[in-house]
Formats: sequence, structure tokens, C-alpha cells
Amino acid sequence: MSETTVHLLRHGEVHNPTGVLYGRMPGYGLSERGRLMAERVAAHVSGRDITAVVASSLQRAQETAGPISAALGVAITTDDRLLEAENRFEGLRVGVGDGALRNPRYWYLLRNPFRPSWGEPYREQADRVLAAVDAARELARGHEALLVSHQLPIWVTRLALSERRLWHDPRNRECSLASLTSLRFDGDRLTGIHYSEPAADLLPGTSAVAGA
Repeated sequence: MSETTVHLLRHGEVHNPTGVLYGRMPGYGLSERGRLMAERVAAHVSGRDITAVVASSLQRAQETAGPISAALGVAITTDDRLLEAENRFEGLRVGVGDGALRNPRYWYLLRNPFRPSWGEPYREQADRVLAAVDAARELARGHEALLVSHQLPIWVTRLALSERRLWHDPRNRECSLASLTSLRFDGDRLTGIHYSEPAADLLPGTSAVAGA
């Protein structure tokens, strides 16, 4: 059987000075730190046998894929099955202290956290990303593929593959900016899931980028 690895890469940090939940909104590209994260990941994977680079159409995903594509000499393919989850809080600040969650007009959106009621069902997110993974695995069979997506779709896909419930506490997601969730297959059979953070020292809270 052929061994294939599909890496799910979360995009780098986004420039978001107003702190809104930007979701699928256009015009949200990488920050200075985010561009450094993309370069770091590109250096990290440059020696790997990656024959397919796929990204969601959102600007931050495409900008993260850019340096990786250049380093590998592999063109970017766009697949909107990798898009960020739909969310009815899009465009709003959602912090408990000063955001939409404080406003009673939005509380009805929180009525069912298991689906969830404020956006795209977790199961639908996992199913579409799994379909993208299957397509990439076939495209890169015997080699590796790298898919640039977004935190929630990557996390619920990992939960689904681990046969865990899909509803969860967002604070417990293991999917940092510019992290890799690597799925290893023997033929079509999943044999392992590996998580890594090649840009860990650039995560917010570090001093790697002054003023970022």
C-alpha cells in the first residue's frame, strides 16, 4: 500500500485591528507576524515530498500558501471545501466583556451549542474538509499534500477522525496559528495524526515581532 501524508495547516496571524470575528469576510490578510509565520512554515516543509498545495480562497489562506508554494515549486490549487466555518456573528466583536455576547438580541443564537446554532453545523464542516482531504490524498498518493484551512474546520475534522464528539470548548482546541495537523495514511487507511507548531516562537504573546 502507498503511504501518503496530508497536512492541514492553519493560516498565519491576520491583521484585524478592530478585533471583529471576520469569518469569510473579504479583505483580511496576514499581519507582519502572519507573513513571518508563513515563511517559517515554508522553510519547515521545504525539504518534504509535498506534491500538492491546496488552500481555501480566503485571502489569509492564499497568503499563507504563497511562500510554501514558492519554496516547493508547487502551484496553489484552491478548494473552497477548506473555507472557514459560516458564522452569524461575522463582522461583530464577540468578547464577553464588550462584544455581541453581552447583547440580549444575540442570545437566541446561543440556544444550541451542540450543533452549533450560531453557524455551520460541526458535522457539515468536518464532512467537507474530509472530502478535501480525500481528494488531496488521491492527488498526492504516495507523497504528501499540504492544505491551508482555518482553525475550527481543522479541529472538528481532527475530532471526527479521532471518533470524538464534535461539540467542544473552543479554549481546548489544539490548533494554533500556522500549526500543522498531519494525517498519515497507508493506502486509504488513517494510521496516525501528528500535531506540530513550526512557528511556535512567533505566536502572539512572544516578542519575536516588535509591535505585532
